[in-house]
Amino acid sequence: MIVIYGIKEYLNPVKAQLSETIHRCMQSVLGMPEDKRAHRFVPLDAEDFYFPGGRTRAYTVIEINMMEGRTKETQKALIKALFREIQASVGISPVDVEVTITEQPPHCWGFRGMTGDQARDLNYSVKV
Repeated sequence: MIVIYGIKEYLNPVKAQLSETIHRCMQSVLGMPEDKRAHRFVPLDAEDFYFPGGRTRAYTVIEINMMEGRTKETQKALIKALFREIQASVGISPVDVEVTITEQPPHCWGFRGMTGDQARDLNYSVKV
């Protein structure tokens, strides 16, 4: 699951384009299938979104939650792809993008009535 935060006046107009770009990166780097998009957008009022100096009001935070198993190199490749593709496709500078990846063991995930460690029919690999 991916959660994207930003100031609503800047985030709302680019939500669809940003979702497409993020998912394209997830597909190319992690091999995620087209139908495994789980994006949640959290548009905030400016007074509810504090961010570091040197950023603009286009500052966007992307939190990626995934089952553990991807290598450090794969995770870094995903982050770099996001910076590159978001700038190229959406026009948000890498300075205004923050990406965090949080991994949890498969038993901490619940979907389709089971836990992640019980799933035997995933059509993608977490060991990339």
